[in-house]
Amino acid sequence: MKTSIATLFLSTLLWTGVTASAAEVNGTQKPQWNEWPVVGQATLSWLWLDIYSSRLRTPDGKYQQQDDVPRHPLALEIRYLRDIEREDLVEATRDQWQKMGYSSDEIERWLPLLETMLPNVLSGEKLVYVSDGHRGQMIHMSLQDKSQILGEVTDTKFNSAFLAIWLSPNTQYPKLRSQLIGMNR
Repeated sequence: MKTSIATLFLSTLLWTGVTASAAEVNGTQKPQWNEWPVVGQATLSWLWLDIYSSRLRTPDGKYQQQDDVPRHPLALEIRYLRDIEREDLVEATRDQWQKMGYSSDEIERWLPLLETMLPNVLSGEKLVYVSDGHRGQMIHMSLQDKSQILGEVTDTKFNSAFLAIWLSPNTQYPKLRSQLIGMNR
């Protein structure tokens, strides 16, 4: 019976575009993305408060802009510089998508997927979004450097919209984008 419930739960998540996973990676093993060179880095501040520092990594250390958002492997690593609740992360994402012109229908379809992946974060913890250009995976890095896969995105449009917040030419933070994609080296 437990197996049937677990199978049904995972099937439902797969159907909606997110696979939940509590797979923990041994702290001594480094995921492949962690070996990639850094393309650029930036810090988001609001007034005098630093919110997070971010780094963009790619397998060759170069950013290749083909469309609005790249269709090649990359890892966006965000280290939070203050405690932030999941609800605030979700709401900030909604605000960014609205400002970027995504439809209300798309946003309302994506938010439940996002809510299943995003945790409350503590100052010093990292969220890493790793994408192959079409799909993505959200990883939480604890203060002890333990990795936990929070979910997988299989919807290409969701993948692009999430990355667009930081990497699209239409981002609300063009200076941060320029630093991340290595234009300010």
